[in-house]
Amino acid sequence: MLLLMIFIMLRVVFLGTGGALPTVNRNPSSILVNRDGELLLFDCGEGTQQQMMRARTGMMSLSSIFISHFHADHVLGIPGLLQTLSFHGRDTPLTIYGPVWVEQFVKLVSLLGYCRLNFEVKAVPLEAGDVVQREGYVVNAIASEHSVPSLAYALVENERPGKFDRRRAEEMGVPVGPLYSRLQKGESVEVNGRIIHPNEVIGPSRRGRKLIYTGDTRPCEAILEASKNADVLIHDGTLAQEKADWARESLHSTANEAADVAKKAGVKRLILTHISSRYTDDSSVLLEEAKEVFEKTCVADDLMEFEVLYGE
Repeated sequence: MLLLMIFIMLRVVFLGTGGALPTVNRNPSSILVNRDGELLLFDCGEGTQQQMMRARTGMMSLSSIFISHFHADHVLGIPGLLQTLSFHGRDTPLTIYGPVWVEQFVKLVSLLGYCRLNFEVKAVPLEAGDVVQREGYVVNAIASEHSVPSLAYALVENERPGKFDRRRAEEMGVPVGPLYSRLQKGESVEVNGRIIHPNEVIGPSRRGRKLIYTGDTRPCEAILEASKNADVLIHDGTLAQEKADWARESLHSTANEAADVAKKAGVKRLILTHISSRYTDDSSVLLEEAKEVFEKTCVADDLMEFEVLYGE
């Protein structure tokens, strides 16, 4: 039987979901995305490499680290992770992206300890609006609103081919086999002296998946706009509404505010992270307040995994 649809894995693993103060239940911020075997980290709080071991995610296929900002709870896991990779024999370059100071940060990391890395670490500074091009997807840098220079990120897949109409192909006399694959690749084929074009048997292209990671931020227009129709929005949900004044002062978001962004953006699912230590034993108040605004919400826990599925 010929497989006509190719499914590419897009899995999110929450390695650290706590706020600035880690607890026994929540590590500092770190989110791993596995896209078809390529690993990307969004922030890297202390202990990230141990969390990767606990979650059995692997780490040698890590291609990039995207830093949202340079508060310690988002970057202190990088030195240990780099040394662990080197001890395991990594010899291919690793790229660290981030806002201003990323180049200085990488230089400082290289001076820590006495471990000489066996691979190159590249630093790439980003500004809001920059696009990192990858095979099959891009990562967009988005303006966020925090107390230091910061960025949110959007992983956006390329459009994927439309649905293959097997019944139509059979009616046109296309035999099952290699010609199906050629048509799906956009090639025209000849059958019994007749040229059959891909658009005769393949529907319109469909959008790829979109995943948003805000890092630490107040709700803001740039993130709202970037999140339009996203499959998953991973948003700062540090505090409950009773601490709304503190959220504004510290430039974080309440769960209720994050849910409002999700609702206005029309996302499919909201996942709250960067949970204050106040709620480490019971985050139900955050979930309840968010669900009052946006029902398809959950609060991330350390080592939680989530598969981002294709939409119709």
